Amino acid sequence: MVVLNRIYTRTGDDGTTALGSGERRPKYDLRIATYGTVDETNAAIGVVRLHLAEARELDGMLGLIQNDLFDLGADLAVPEREGKAERLRMLATQVERLERDIDRLNEKLAPLTSFILPGGTPAAAHLHVARTICRRAERVMVELAAKPDEPVSAAAIHYINRLSDFLFVAARVMNDNGAGDVLWVPGQNR
Repeated sequence: MVVLNRIYTRTGDDGTTALGSGERRPKYDLRIATYGTVDETNAAIGVVRLHLAEARELDGMLGLIQNDLFDLGADLAVPEREGKAERLRMLATQVERLERDIDRLNEKLAPLTSFILPGGTPAAAHLHVARTICRRAERVMVELAAKPDEPVSAAAIHYINRLSDFLFVAARVMNDNGAGDVLWVPGQNR
């Protein structure tokens, strides 16, 4: 359980922050940027949920995702090291649940005939913003994983990759199951 008695500690005043392991890193460190961008994704999803009064099923799915994103942040905040005690890690079952939810939402949608411009309903537009933040989180996470001494679990990478797919499909659902999608027309304004 997490207990926060004080919100400020002053320990970050020197430009560093602590990983879950207690190790101090500069606030611009790539690992910090990675879980910070996951946190941005989570906040963007929180904004989406303000627009889902009529979409209870999707709201429920997004609530589970927000909790998963805290799990993902915890996973990233404590790098796996040999001989160290195991901490909270993303699991393949979380990725599988996300895939089932994508399939459930996608079965209502007609196949795409064009790329989609971000927009449509307010919920769909916010889902597209969350999707682009999620894609940035994935890029930073993959960059981190490419560093020799910065382990990132495969399940974490799979989850963030699948999440952007989920957010894309969810945006289409919120655009009247795709009927309200704003389609890209190549060269339209030439």
